[in-house]
Amino acid sequence: MPRTALRICPLCEATCGLTLTIDGTRVTGARGDRDDVFSKGFICPKGASFGAADADPDRLRTPLVRRDGVLREATWEEAFDAVAAGLRPVVEQYGPHAVGVVLGNPNVHTVAGGLYPPLLLAGLRTHSFFSASTLDQMPKHVSSGLLYGDAGAIPVPDLDRTDHLLLIGANPLESNGSLCTAPDFPGRLRALKARGGTLTVIDPRRTRTARLADRHVAVRPGTDALLLAAMTQVLFEEDLVDLGQLAPYVQGVEDVAAAVRDFTPEAVAAACDVEADVVRALARELAAAATAAVYGRIGSCTVPHGTLASWLVDVLNVLTGNLDRPGGALFPLSATDKTPRPAGPGRGFALGRWHSRVSGHPEAKGELPVSALAEEIDTATDEGSPIRAVIAVAANPVLSAPDGDRLDKALGTLDFMVSVDPYLNETSRHAHVVLPPPPPSQAPHFDFAFNTLALRNQVRYTRAAVPLEAGRMAETEILARLVLAATGMHGTDPAAVDTMVIDQTLGKAVTEVHSPVHGRDPRELAAQLTGDNGPERRLDMMLRLGPYGDGFGSRPDGLTLEKLLAHPHGIDLGPLTSRLPQPLKTVSGKVELLPGPIAGDLPRLRQALGERAAGLVLVGRRHLRSNNSWLHNVPALTGGSNRCTLHVHPEDAERLGLVDGAPIRVRGAGGAVTAPVEITDTVRRGVVSLPHGWGHDRPGTRMSHAVLDPGVNVNQLLDGSLLDPLSGNAVLNGVPVDLLPLDTPDRPATSARDLAPQN
Repeated sequence: MPRTALRICPLCEATCGLTLTIDGTRVTGARGDRDDVFSKGFICPKGASFGAADADPDRLRTPLVRRDGVLREATWEEAFDAVAAGLRPVVEQYGPHAVGVVLGNPNVHTVAGGLYPPLLLAGLRTHSFFSASTLDQMPKHVSSGLLYGDAGAIPVPDLDRTDHLLLIGANPLESNGSLCTAPDFPGRLRALKARGGTLTVIDPRRTRTARLADRHVAVRPGTDALLLAAMTQVLFEEDLVDLGQLAPYVQGVEDVAAAVRDFTPEAVAAACDVEADVVRALARELAAAATAAVYGRIGSCTVPHGTLASWLVDVLNVLTGNLDRPGGALFPLSATDKTPRPAGPGRGFALGRWHSRVSGHPEAKGELPVSALAEEIDTATDEGSPIRAVIAVAANPVLSAPDGDRLDKALGTLDFMVSVDPYLNETSRHAHVVLPPPPPSQAPHFDFAFNTLALRNQVRYTRAAVPLEAGRMAETEILARLVLAATGMHGTDPAAVDTMVIDQTLGKAVTEVHSPVHGRDPRELAAQLTGDNGPERRLDMMLRLGPYGDGFGSRPDGLTLEKLLAHPHGIDLGPLTSRLPQPLKTVSGKVELLPGPIAGDLPRLRQALGERAAGLVLVGRRHLRSNNSWLHNVPALTGGSNRCTLHVHPEDAERLGLVDGAPIRVRGAGGAVTAPVEITDTVRRGVVSLPHGWGHDRPGTRMSHAVLDPGVNVNQLLDGSLLDPLSGNAVLNGVPVDLLPLDTPDRPATSARDLAPQN
């Protein structure tokens, strides 16, 4: 008989609750869980296709080990023997930095990805750490680290209570939100308008979100920071700055006033292609609103001044008194956050504690730019060993990072590579060992990362909806065994990893004066933990020690795993509230509004006032039924409007003689691709757009549906040299490209870094 089971959707950041219909061990349907305390029944096409993604026949079911140059099925014991035999000699001969760790976006959507990669990095002690963050959100982490002393302290817009929302580089009607966990983001925007609020969207494309807006400003790609700086300048010039209750917690306001003095609306108008009067109106409307929030996302991060743009988003929220107040931008408080420490000065946030070996890129939040991964593998220098082994967990950088062709070749030269991935894709095909996790129906779900970004405090946990299939291994055990194999402890019981973490965490907690378990016996505390396995015991520990926890009995009404399991639709913990100064970890104990690294990068922004690409520039785009390269092997999520086409404005198409549907060659600094033209006025003049995550035409993969309509890899148009210098984030938007006949030779187009100022 069919049955139902609850599951939190792992396919985007909205984290919607699902009700699955299950026949035997097969998911036959998925609908929104109307009783979910957070999503209240909302579902998008990705969630509705959960069963199809879960049952994809191309998902690997057993490990693969390379023998005689060919990946062949193997037992789990053989696979982990091969991992230990491949990794340890590299570490012992060349040192830990010769092992690169690459984490992909799906890690933040799994329990295993939230619990074990930090242990892997700590155990290896490698500086060669790369992740998808430097293709997306690292500028926001860096700006938050500099402003608040904590790279994880990211304020989110209070969508349900704000009167005025300004979105820049964000398209939540397609993305469902990013760095803002909000089920039914589209419905919340419509509710904003229904209650008389105002929605402003700044984007070079007339996206679905922009079509909903009261005001859409089609800014020139890559000039987001200039526009925001000019809005900031207007606030000072017109005496519109009002910090309100923030004033005691902020320093550096006058320094910011002096720093942006030159960025007048008139000065930025030509570069941004936005009239000065419009810039002034944007600033005045923001300041006049009863409550307001500025929210910037990937379009404002993946540009040459991504960190400055991310910083200015928060500066505008501070200067209008909208940071840390209802209706503005607030700091969430997750149930698994560490027990909040007393407010006061902290250690602050440091950049550049080490640098990449070849180009000298500074680390940010412990990471090096993933754009530099290829050169760190294929380039010899006098500074240490190249990367000789790679551990890739849920990562496909051949498609997601710039110049995939170079990285593709570099991965083929490694001494050893292990990939944790359900697919044999464009990256994992190079691995010597592939370790496949089970499908999501056979795994538990808890949102460690996204609850720290949620627009309402809540907590939910779902156990596996389907028993683990015979021959499979839980992803938590896979990553625990990987930690042991990589750190010289191969053969140890994987349960020892969780026991070690519990012992260390409780041992530290009892020494902290502000902890609810200060002075107690950690062994007695460990004996109280519940759960069916090590990961659940760790979750129970985190909940009990967290801000809503029972403190191991000191707060009897608080959270525990048992209490959470008794509420299968989740527990609502209430709306976001003002929290300053407690979240601040800066050396001053205040919001440091003009940090040194930001001030040091502003001359580069001034230089941009005179720069302008002479020809076409490229931007990416997102589709509701797509999430990077994950879901192109699911038939229900491809086709229709989810196609890999080049959007071109009608006037540009007429000028260049382009025909709708005809193929055109697109050439950038990193190479060239051929894609069909789609003529549309949703993109502004002078701009063309290709979606990301496509390019499934490399040999040796096992993605039978994706290869039928492979599309092209937009990141191949980039050579990887363009980075935001503070964060190391790749510049993916606003880069110059040429449109050429199909028979044009493959020589690089002009790089944006070589553009001379245009008067």
